[in-house]
Amino acid sequence: MARKIGSRYTAHQILGRGSAGTVWLGEGPDGPVAVKLLREDLASDQELVGRFVQERTALLGLEHPHVVSVRDLVVDGNDLALVMDLVRGTDLRTRLERERRLAPEAAVAVVADVADGLAAAHAAGVVHRDVKPENVLLDMQGPLGPAGSHPALLTDFGVAKLIDSPKRTRATKIIGTPDYLAPEIVEGLPPRAAVDIYALATVLYELLAGFTPFGGGHPGAVLRRHVTETVAPLPGIPDELWQLVVQCLAKAPASRLRASELAARLRELLPLLAGMPALDVDEPEAEPGQEPPEEPSARAEAPAADRARRRGAVPLVPGAKPDSNRDTHTSMRVPAPDELAGGARGTARVPRPAGAPRPGSARHRAIARRRRITLGVAGAVLAAAVGAGAWLATSGDGGDGAPHDPRQHSAPAAP
Repeated sequence: MARKIGSRYTAHQILGRGSAGTVWLGEGPDGPVAVKLLREDLASDQELVGRFVQERTALLGLEHPHVVSVRDLVVDGNDLALVMDLVRGTDLRTRLERERRLAPEAAVAVVADVADGLAAAHAAGVVHRDVKPENVLLDMQGPLGPAGSHPALLTDFGVAKLIDSPKRTRATKIIGTPDYLAPEIVEGLPPRAAVDIYALATVLYELLAGFTPFGGGHPGAVLRRHVTETVAPLPGIPDELWQLVVQCLAKAPASRLRASELAARLRELLPLLAGMPALDVDEPEAEPGQEPPEEPSARAEAPAADRARRRGAVPLVPGAKPDSNRDTHTSMRVPAPDELAGGARGTARVPRPAGAPRPGSARHRAIARRRRITLGVAGAVLAAAVGAGAWLATSGDGGDGAPHDPRQHSAPAAP
């Protein structure tokens, strides 16, 4: 059913729902548009409406080939909406669900596009604050790039900042998606441009590996890893690319590259990555207290949506049902310093070599059982060998405890 959005736009069809609102396929004076209609409770918040209007100039002025442009901001009664360019394609999360991971050349090409878009945004004083695969759109009608990749555009600029009002979050709340949050946000510091670089490096890692470097388990554990743990090595990629990932995942914001630098460095690496297949690594093993991941056969039988939820970012609210587009602009309490300090192991969960059994699985138990049997047999053989040596050493004993003299058998008899 069509509905009017302000005086200039008409929304015809729902494209997706998120925790912040609903995205519609709409029509405007200049043709088709995407309309993000924020929730009614957000529209009734006068403070947020004021911030919405204040952000209008910055958001409308952000124009770049790799940014989904905001055409208009609508405030009309109970309607609060962002009118954006319509991109004919899909989002990066959908591609990950289908392929699990990308070849390094394709992954780098996508991330370089997004970094170009971030560079333009940061130059205009706009921080995205929620970079993740759900917010990267792939233009299926655009020209193909390296490894056949479609142009990538970053969307949802300004939404996290609009919702993150002092009234809603105060100083003890976090806005964002746990798997992609920079350490300084977890520690309660104000978000600067460097948080987008950290999130984008996390996306690059996920595109290469099929899972995020610090994700998995309870959201609180994810947040703690961002602050206390270092990223585990990811085997199978050139050292030049890995060093870029490590630098952009640095705990100190000042140590990370700028968006323009990251884009340039990534594009320089594209020839080196040409023809390289996707990595062959398995997800990290479960931590104590986590449910062990399923065996490959079970993974193949599981519905695609369930597999995607296990691989993707965890929701901030435990037990929350995922949205159709997995938009997670939700607040969470900032962990106390003692909570962040607890349980650190120094290094994030280490990816297992492809084919290695998962701890706790039937295959893992069988291997452990065979190892115990082998060690037991080896121990018995060793014990027998030691016993035989001891017997040989004492076999010449005359019975009275005196050592046997071999010359008694070789000396000639007395005349």
